Amino acid sequence: MTAPRPPAFGNGDLVTVRAANPPTHYRTPAYVQGKTGRVVALCGVYPDPESLAHGGDGHPHKPLYRVEFPQTALWDNYPGPPGDRLQVDIYEHWLEPAA
Repeated sequence: MTAPRPPAFGNGDLVTVRAANPPTHYRTPAYVQGKTGRVVALCGVYPDPESLAHGGDGHPHKPLYRVEFPQTALWDNYPGPPGDRLQVDIYEHWLEPAA
């Protein structure tokens, strides 16, 4: 087994969530796919749950980030205060640097 590479993102980085609908198990909510948010924490490095769900060994382990999104960016006509935010834990392979 090879050593995991360092996490690709740090606190404050803007990231866009990959938009995909794989035919297998995945843990990234559809309502954040294609949206841009800001990394607020690296939660750790864990076995890949998408591999584990299908009897795999979870390797390679994946960094898990907490990403914050403005509610107004997630929901059309969001009725709450404009400063409302939502935080979602997302694995690195679902993230790319924001354009």
